[in-house]
Amino acid sequence: MAPDAAARPTRAELRVAAREQSRAQRRGAAKAATRTALLRVALPSMAALGVAGAAAVTVQGEADQQRAQAAGRSPEQAAQAPGAAPARAAAQQALAAGEADQASRGDARVPLSGAQPAGTTDGTAEAAPAPAPALPKVTLPVAQRGLGEMFGASGTHWAARHTGIDFPVDGGTQVMAVADGTIRTQWNPSYGYMSILKMADGTEAWYCHLRSYKIRKGTVKAGDVIAFVGSSGNSTGPHLHFEIRPAGGGAPVDPLPWFLAQGVDPR
Repeated sequence: MAPDAAARPTRAELRVAAREQSRAQRRGAAKAATRTALLRVALPSMAALGVAGAAAVTVQGEADQQRAQAAGRSPEQAAQAPGAAPARAAAQQALAAGEADQASRGDARVPLSGAQPAGTTDGTAEAAPAPAPALPKVTLPVAQRGLGEMFGASGTHWAARHTGIDFPVDGGTQVMAVADGTIRTQWNPSYGYMSILKMADGTEAWYCHLRSYKIRKGTVKAGDVIAFVGSSGNSTGPHLHFEIRPAGGGAPVDPLPWFLAQGVDPR
């Protein structure tokens, strides 16, 4: 008796095999679509921002490892799978493009050390002008400007010539130290009540015909109130008679040029 012929698949078995084949094809198409979508998102991001591109490559690598582990393959085998090499190459190109763009922006910056100081053409700093020598601090003996009798004037009130300048101000007006120095006071029949200011260089300022003193002796600063205007001694009315005497006890000099030399104009 002849052996039995090979059994032919039934229609039910053919339908089952067709469904299985269709399912396998759909799974393969879904995986390919997922890989393509990841690459489309990752590649433009890496071209614009190197850091974002590196993150996309990391995500893609982790996804490949997970798929490889699910399929029973090692990460090395997954890296050799079709489609893995083009993705890696595209990611590396995007990273290189991002780094080159950052380098070009860095080259465009001008270092601060290369800037030239303002006001020069050869890069050297412009020298500051030397400060002017400071003059002694001098102020007026009274707040009100204006002079009466001038130095050297003649008249019946003086034995020879007028030895100072007069400030025609009211009685009780404050009298101030014209510079830093030391004060002493005295009485004179012609000058009346006097305050004498001795400055650091020995020059003396005489304040005459005073009503009263505020400081009889001691150290004072320019502008300190030392006395009050009056009409004591040989005087015809309230005013301040002011003299400048050089160091060493010389004859009085004109106070007006002395004031002007100190940058003060009493007129």
